[in-house]
Amino acid sequence: MNEELSPENLINSIKQSFGEFRDVRTGKNTQYDMVDAGVGAFSIFFTQSPSFLSSQEDMKKANGRCNAESLFGMHQIPCDNQIRSLLDPVDPSSVSPVFREIFERLERSGVLKNFRSHANNLLVILDGTQYFSSDKIHCDKCNSRELNNGKTNYYHSVLTPVIAQPGNKHVIPLAPEFIIPQAGKEKQDCEIEAAKRWVAKNGDYLAKQGVTVMWETTYSAANLL
Repeated sequence: MNEELSPENLINSIKQSFGEFRDVRTGKNTQYDMVDAGVGAFSIFFTQSPSFLSSQEDMKKANGRCNAESLFGMHQIPCDNQIRSLLDPVDPSSVSPVFREIFERLERSGVLKNFRSHANNLLVILDGTQYFSSDKIHCDKCNSRELNNGKTNYYHSVLTPVIAQPGNKHVIPLAPEFIIPQAGKEKQDCEIEAAKRWVAKNGDYLAKQGVTVMWETTYSAANLL
């Protein structure tokens, strides 16, 4: 296995990023650190279980050891509510450097070379998705819309760029851009504005990598970088 992409190296990079999360706790109840919370949330993608703690407890009962110990080096596992409490105040942009680092590892290891297509470019697809919707629960980061029944619907959306290739069922995710109300803006945020911010943040870097950005079928493909 390429050392650049070994699970140990990738997990260590991710844990280092989690260790830089801002901790807003002021009391003495600091049994779990931010790395514990970050790894607990990240590990759900490995276990495919809604509760990381319960799945690890079940695994340890059955096998005497669990992924939290063997793969992630965790000794104390926070429960779901503790993970939410620790991570809710963290700005999502705190994990953006991890996406850049993994991109560079994929480049050095030769993986990205196999994803290049037309004109030897990497094709980056920009698309948005909604991941929360409620008529009752909302926060100051929600966008909103008026429904036909007169109620207000509150929702969260995010722009999720990926590197894709025709005929390849695999994609490589890049740092997302959240569609949230922007300070000093009267209008609600939208995919177009989020895409502009994403290009402003990543354009100079990706332009050197040979990238073509594509955006929805209603827009023509454009070499924006």
